[in-house]
Amino acid sequence: MFTEMKKATRRYVLKARGEHMAVTRARIVEAIMRLHEEVGPRNTTVSAIAARAGVERLTVYRHFQDEAAMFDACSHRYMELNPPPDPSAWAGEIDPVRRARCALEDLYSFFERTSPMFEKIYRDVADYVSLGKIMDQFEAYLRNLADDLAAAWPHDKASARRQVILRHAAKFATWQSLEAEGVDQKQKVVLILQWLSAGPSSGP
Repeated sequence: MFTEMKKATRRYVLKARGEHMAVTRARIVEAIMRLHEEVGPRNTTVSAIAARAGVERLTVYRHFQDEAAMFDACSHRYMELNPPPDPSAWAGEIDPVRRARCALEDLYSFFERTSPMFEKIYRDVADYVSLGKIMDQFEAYLRNLADDLAAAWPHDKASARRQVILRHAAKFATWQSLEAEGVDQKQKVVLILQWLSAGPSSGP
C-alpha cells in the first residue's frame, strides 16, 4: 500500500512540475514575442526576456539553448495568434479581379495588424541565420499566394507581367511603402488592381 502511495505521490509531483515548466515556458515565449514586437530581435536581451517573464536568466537558458530555439517558439506562437490569410477563403472565386481583390484585402489587413512585429523582423532579419530561415518560409507563402492569384487569369502575353505585379503586391515592403505615403487600405488594393488592368508600356 505504501509503495503505491509513493508512486502516486511521485506521479503527482512530476505532473505538477511539468505543468509548472509549461507555464514558465509560455511566459518566456510571450516575453520574447512582445520584446521582438516592441524593440526587435536585435535589441532583445536575455536579461530583458527574464525580467519581462519574471524569471532568472538561467531559467531562460534552461528552456531555450540558443536563439534558433527562441525564434522557432516565438514565430510559432505569433502565427497561432495572428494566422495569415487562408487561400481557401477566395479559392472559390472564379473572376480573377474579384479573387485578387479579396486576397489583397485579407493580406493587407493581416499586414496592418502585424506591422509592429514585421517592421522589426524585416529590419533585423539579416543579423540572424535562423530567423532568415523562418522568414524564407513566410516569403515562400507570399510568393505562392501571388502565383495562385496570377494563375486565375487566362494565360496570355501579359501573364508574366501580372505575376511580377502580384508578387510585388504580396510583399510586406510594398504594403509598408504605401502605408508610409498615407494610402488607406481600400486604396492600396485599388492601386494594385489598376496596375494589373493597365496595359504594358510601349516605352518612349
